[in-house]
Amino acid sequence: MGGGDSPPPAPDPVATAKAQAEANKSTAITQYGLNATNQVTPGGNLTYKQIGTWPDGTPRFESTQSLSPGQQGIYDTSEQTQQQIGQIGLDQSKRIGSLLSSPVSLGNEASEARINELARKRLDPMFAERRAALDNKLANQGIYPGSEAYKTATGQFDQQENDAYNQLLLTGRGQANQELLTERNQPINEITALMSGSQVSQPSWINTPQSQVAPVDYMGAEQNKYAGQMNAYNQDQASSRANMGGLYGLGASAAMAAAMFF
Repeated sequence: MGGGDSPPPAPDPVATAKAQAEANKSTAITQYGLNATNQVTPGGNLTYKQIGTWPDGTPRFESTQSLSPGQQGIYDTSEQTQQQIGQIGLDQSKRIGSLLSSPVSLGNEASEARINELARKRLDPMFAERRAALDNKLANQGIYPGSEAYKTATGQFDQQENDAYNQLLLTGRGQANQELLTERNQPINEITALMSGSQVSQPSWINTPQSQVAPVDYMGAEQNKYAGQMNAYNQDQASSRANMGGLYGLGASAAMAAAMFF
C-alpha cells in the first residue's frame, strides 16, 4: 500500500542552481537583443552586431557609432585644426628655452636716455619760460639775486623743476619695464594657449543596454514542486495509516465475537 512508499527525493541544489544560472543568462541575452536597437539619425547612426562569443559561449556584441557625411567633415576639420595648433605650439615651445635662458634686464640705459631726451625737449622750454617770469616778478618786488628772499624763491622753483623731471623719468621707466615684460611673456602665453587648445578630449561612450527582463524563478519552481510532492506524500501516508487502523479495528472486533461462542 501507499504507506510503504518512499518520500520524494529533494531537489539537487547544484543542478537547480546551474539550471537557474542558465535561465538568467538566457534572459539577459534576450533582454540585450531587445534593447540593442539600431538608431538612424540625421547626425549619424548607431548599430549593434555580434562579434563572437565569450569563453562560456555567451554572445559577444559591439556597438558602432558613425557620423553623417556633414558631421564627419566637421569632425575631421576640427581634428586637423587641433593637430595643426598642437604642432605650432610644439614648434614654438622650442623657443621657451632661449627665452628663459636670457635674464630680464629692467635697467635699460637706452630707454632712460630716450626719456631724458623727450623730457628736455618738452620741459626745458617750459621751465625756462617760467624761470624768466619768476625773475621778472622778483625784480618788480625789489628782490634781486644774492638776497635771502631770492635764494628762497628760486630754491623752491628748482625743487619743483627737479620733481617734475624725476616724476617723468619714473613714469617713463615703469612703462618701459612693462613693455619689456610684455615682450618676454607674450610668446610664452601664446605657446600655452596653443597647447591648451590642442588637448585630447575623451570620447563619449555609448551606454550599453542593461537587462530588465525578470529571469525565470527556476529554483522557486523546483521548491514548489517538491513541496507539492511532499504534501501529496504526507496525505497518502495519513490515508494509509487511517486505512490500516480501520482494518486492525475490524480484526479485533471479529476476534472478540468469536471468543463469545467458545
